[in-house]
Amino acid sequence: MGSDMERHDEEEEESVSEILRDRFRLSTISIAEAEGKKNGMQISEPIVACVSDLAFKYAQQLAKDLELFAQHAGRKSVNMEDVILSAHRNDHLAASLRSISNELKAKEPQSERKRKKNTRKEDKSNADVH
Repeated sequence: MGSDMERHDEEEEESVSEILRDRFRLSTISIAEAEGKKNGMQISEPIVACVSDLAFKYAQQLAKDLELFAQHAGRKSVNMEDVILSAHRNDHLAASLRSISNELKAKEPQSERKRKKNTRKEDKSNADVH
């Protein structure tokens, strides 16, 4: 009975993944068509499908990497530093991500920043105790 339940969970997970891939592909096609139209170009369907599949696989791998970075840091949640770290091989992308991060921090209310700092201090002191 346990194996039926596991098989059902796997099928459901696969179905969700297929839905995400299809939505991602549709979004990619829309973006490619809009950009092509804006630039007076036409992009062939096989090329759009190939780019879409590559982008989806990249996004899947990126999600796995971000999860591993957070786990390595002893966290259960991914944060902006993990995202920046994922771009370490691309200086331009890393710089853009740092800029976005700084903009987000500047927009964050002061009270929220203080709360996050206190939470970090508490996490460190709890880690030192254990």
